[in-house]
Amino acid sequence: MVADVVDHTNYIAKSRASIEALKSANLLKSVAINALILGEHGVGKLTLAQHIVAAPVVDASAFNELLALLETNSSVIIKNFHKITNYKKLKIALDVHKTRIIATSNSSISEGLVDEFFSLKITLPPLVERAEDIMPLMEKFSLEAQEMFDSKNEGLSLSEIKPDLSQNCYSLRRSVYNAFLMNSFGEEEILAMLERFLYQRIGGRNDYRDLLYLFDVPMIKSGYAKFGSQLAISEKFGLNRNTLRKKINDNKDKLTLD
Repeated sequence: MVADVVDHTNYIAKSRASIEALKSANLLKSVAINALILGEHGVGKLTLAQHIVAAPVVDASAFNELLALLETNSSVIIKNFHKITNYKKLKIALDVHKTRIIATSNSSISEGLVDEFFSLKITLPPLVERAEDIMPLMEKFSLEAQEMFDSKNEGLSLSEIKPDLSQNCYSLRRSVYNAFLMNSFGEEEILAMLERFLYQRIGGRNDYRDLLYLFDVPMIKSGYAKFGSQLAISEKFGLNRNTLRKKINDNKDKLTLD
């Protein structure tokens, strides 16, 4: 069994893959070798790189800026290493200035280039493969949101938030922030948001009928979540069951009911 580890820096590791990556990163703290961190957009590559070394960060597409940093720094973190435009020139600069690089990439890099520039390669899997990391990350993002909005946002349970992992940490953070914001909304804020949304979309003859789903869909979904059945919903809402069935059928593409 893998022991739980939550690093005291910004890099969180509780899954087996993250713990192994953190072990490699800790090794790199004491061994001054070049390393490459691979993984999808938003898996924590830059956070892990900054855990390894405190160094300026530069995007590989800014090649002239990169070369300038190599002249004046003992270590540099290079984002998007696959975007380097002149690997030969980079290699010469590294040999001349003896600069250490920690690089990240979300695209595959040929084994030849990896062997030429790096002594160690770390691969971070996507969050869907690191389930144990998700809740600690959500807790971290919740603390960020509380500090950003200066509120404890009482009444919001992280277990009620559906985590969006489509863009790994980026979308997960967004889902937590959105839930935090929505939980703090009152009636006036909701009406103002809806008014703004409608103002930008109305203008046709059938707008009223076509946009009723904005009320019906959340009402039906919340009714299912709270009451559990069409019969209970129709009774609580004071709706004829046939009317309710029609509303459900009319919005079946927008309703995702279990």
